[in-house]
Amino acid sequence: MVTIISATNRPGSSTLKVAKYYQKQLKEKGIDAGLLSLAQLPANLIESDLYGKRSAEFEPIQQIITQTTKFLFIIPEYNGSFPGVLKVFIDACSFPESFYEKKAALTGISSGKYGNIRGIDHFTGVCHYLHLNVMSLKLHIASINKEFNEEGDFFKEDTLQFTNEQIDKFIAF
Repeated sequence: MVTIISATNRPGSSTLKVAKYYQKQLKEKGIDAGLLSLAQLPANLIESDLYGKRSAEFEPIQQIITQTTKFLFIIPEYNGSFPGVLKVFIDACSFPESFYEKKAALTGISSGKYGNIRGIDHFTGVCHYLHLNVMSLKLHIASINKEFNEEGDFFKEDTLQFTNEQIDKFIAF
């Protein structure tokens, strides 16, 4: 099972737009990928699902994560790194069965000019600790607010080339 993680809980985020784009492209290549937005997390996650506790609201999310064998994380830049809600989400998931020896591809996005390079590096370290195998091709999409056309698709030639390459490698990974 493949799951795309939109790694922010910000309403109306560009991250979710990118995740939906990847989901659409994977579908066109014959891969039915699920999509989990961190906006779907329980509002009281910090109180209800950390330190060995499990809420009824988080249980369906945990089941999705446990069943997933390949993840595609779309990660926005927050203060030079990845969003804190992503780390809280990782901490809430059961260890080791959630991520151990599974596979992941990482795509960073930012409104600035570096495409969350540092945040992707930071999250790679977390993935390695979890024994989550990270695909070597990591994308960094800068100036994300200038990347979409009216239909919500990427339209710039280089972005299309690199996202297609990453998707093809992710399928083979």
